[in-house]
Amino acid sequence: YRGSAVECSVCERSFSKFLSYGSQVAHRENVLCPYDLTLERHRLMWLYLKRETDFFTSPKLKVLHIAPEQCFLPHFKQQKNLDYMTADLVSPIADMHFDLHDIPLEDNKYDVVFCNHVMEHVKDPIKCMTELYRVMKKGGWAIMQVPQDHQREETYEDASIVSPKDREKHFWQKDHLRLFGKDYPKWLEKAGFEVVPFPVIELYNEQEIEKYRLQKSEILYLANKK
Repeated sequence: YRGSAVECSVCERSFSKFLSYGSQVAHRENVLCPYDLTLERHRLMWLYLKRETDFFTSPKLKVLHIAPEQCFLPHFKQQKNLDYMTADLVSPIADMHFDLHDIPLEDNKYDVVFCNHVMEHVKDPIKCMTELYRVMKKGGWAIMQVPQDHQREETYEDASIVSPKDREKHFWQKDHLRLFGKDYPKWLEKAGFEVVPFPVIELYNEQEIEKYRLQKSEILYLANKK
């Protein structure tokens, strides 16, 4: 994989290509960084934070990171401008453990919340989103990415689909409970957030999309608490 055709925005290493990744239903070639295991969504979020926000430069930010990704963890932990806390239901790398449906934290506590690829797993996404909204400060913002089918107008749910095989077939992965469609921002809005979409194709040019192997159809949604 030695080469310079692709670059990981997080570890800043270049390769001839990335590894393949995904289930049989949602398999993708040339997307997984062989060094720090970032995927398209990780590289997109890192680029967005670096170029479009003050996340790395703000004097002080109180951050809650749900289901922390290992590719981000060492970077965020060493940032002196962050009061950084991680949480998960069971993950051993998280600082706290709790159910996202009932967060045992006080209101208006965090400036920034990250909670990526979680809402497709939980029983009640709106309840979880509302809880995250509650613990955020007014003026705070969140990034809550999910697998999203941009060909589907409405989110697809079916409680009768319970087997891992069928869930992978219908929802792209064996432990997913739904497949979000174009209406995903409306779910965030129901929880109280003001949502600003940032489509990949509007943020980056063709050369950057190919260099970082971003997903052209992906939209990063910034969820604000006004």
